[in-house]
Amino acid sequence: MTASKPSTPKAIEAWHRLMEWLLPLLDHYPRTRRFTLATRIENLLLEVLELLIEAAYTQHKHPLLQQANRKLELLRHLWRLSHRLHYINIKRYEHGIRLIDEPGRQIGGWLKQQGAGA
Repeated sequence: MTASKPSTPKAIEAWHRLMEWLLPLLDHYPRTRRFTLATRIENLLLEVLELLIEAAYTQHKHPLLQQANRKLELLRHLWRLSHRLHYINIKRYEHGIRLIDEPGRQIGGWLKQQGAGA
């Protein structure tokens, strides 16, 4: 008997869209910040992806989703800082925030679905 593979949660799909758009932008950060701010943003993107995938395959989703939510909030702050330091323009900032908010809503819904509340 084989276990059926769960379908990819919407939060993971939305996170992939965010990563596909945002990762190439990090290459354009000033060299002085590429290995600090840009690397931290990249690491957060990968860490959240890892947490979401782990949550998709475990019964104990709530702590993983809460951790992903906290990291997502840190990403929002670093993204805002990137804009304030003029590493990204206002259009990219706004588009990025929309892309960040979409999986945020999905994670919140996923948490509520677990019966633990967001």
